[in-house]
Amino acid sequence: MVIKILGVGCNRCRKLEQQVKDLVTEKNIDTTIEKVTNIDDMMKYGIMTTPGLVINDKLKSTGILPKNEQILKWIEEEKK
Repeated sequence: MVIKILGVGCNRCRKLEQQVKDLVTEKNIDTTIEKVTNIDDMMKYGIMTTPGLVINDKLKSTGILPKNEQILKWIEEEKK
């Protein structure tokens, strides 16, 4: 599983990246976390606001800091 954090480095982007890292560590989820800062790469997902959260190449959220429960739900959906 690959989780991508889309953002150029704003405070919310850094918070989402740390939130996801803490969550997958706490829940012992086998994943690779990538930080995408290139605007052209971010635009491939059609986002207009950051941060963006992509799991297995599927855009899950944009412009928000989702709750841990929601992130875990998305991860479980992508495991199937």
